Amino acid sequence: MVNTDLKPGDELDGFRIVQLLGQGASSEVVLATDGDGRRVVLKLPRDAALASPSSFDRFRRELEIVRRLDHPGIQRSTDDHLDRSRPYLIVEYVDGETLAGLLGREGPLPVDRAIDFACQLTRAMAHAHRQGVVHRDLKPLNVLVAAGDRLVITDFGIGLLDGAKRLTWQWFGAALGTPDYMSPEQVQGRRGDARSDIFAIGVVLFEMLTGRVPWRGDNPMQVMEQHLGAPVPAMRDCGAEVPPVVEGIVRKCLRKQADERYQDAAALLHDLEHWPELTPEMFVFGDEKPLPSAESHLLLLVAGIVLSFLAFSTIFVTAAYLIAHR
Repeated sequence: MVNTDLKPGDELDGFRIVQLLGQGASSEVVLATDGDGRRVVLKLPRDAALASPSSFDRFRRELEIVRRLDHPGIQRSTDDHLDRSRPYLIVEYVDGETLAGLLGREGPLPVDRAIDFACQLTRAMAHAHRQGVVHRDLKPLNVLVAAGDRLVITDFGIGLLDGAKRLTWQWFGAALGTPDYMSPEQVQGRRGDARSDIFAIGVVLFEMLTGRVPWRGDNPMQVMEQHLGAPVPAMRDCGAEVPPVVEGIVRKCLRKQADERYQDAAALLHDLEHWPELTPEMFVFGDEKPLPSAESHLLLLVAGIVLSFLAFSTIFVTAAYLIAHR
């Protein structure tokens, strides 16, 4: 297998590598130019990811997703479908910074700008959902801010396609996502659906308005536990003066039970676009009961492994006994 540690000046299938843009445990992302000198982005899975059946299946799913989506708010595929020397994604280069970088520089955004950004994200995700795609890891690091405040969503690496088989066992599912932005159902190990993306949009909008995520902790487990059991903090307690209706929209996105959130992106977009016409009375919610903790799911995982081992051992011992005493 080849390595992915390409250096500036190297060539790969006619692409000339310009620079490394980022790297993670499973892939590297590089800026390159094609044969016509146009800039593109290549996402190259590492050897270990190509060797792992579940990781390779996830890469192929991401490849199918980016080819399926065509929206100005989503990073587009520029794949020409030609044979390559190795598997990798080819997507458009977006000249801009991440939304995380912008928030780090500017802090909380004015309400109108934050609402505009939320509308852009929601329109893009409405398109993805219509194509049967759920992002499942929507966060400021996966959003680029291009010229004219145009937002572009990137990285569908753990995206979900309608009807696709599950690539991980349910109790390992909570590892998929970023704790600060994960919906309660993802924390619980479920696959999630379009309403999980709506939850993430709510977290991002809360962060754009206040400069911080709703729930914080000393470690990821503490954050995930709060997603299941802690109420949404009032924005005024986070130092932000936000119109009650806007805060109500955020709170509806962040309901712990998916059935109590906006049920689709179109409904959320309607309220975001028409919020001055809405009243606070439309966003009065009942108390929320804490959901089962993430620790309880870890205990179920351990119990399941133990019971499976005991069952297998019992079958093995019984079979051995019967064979020995024929």
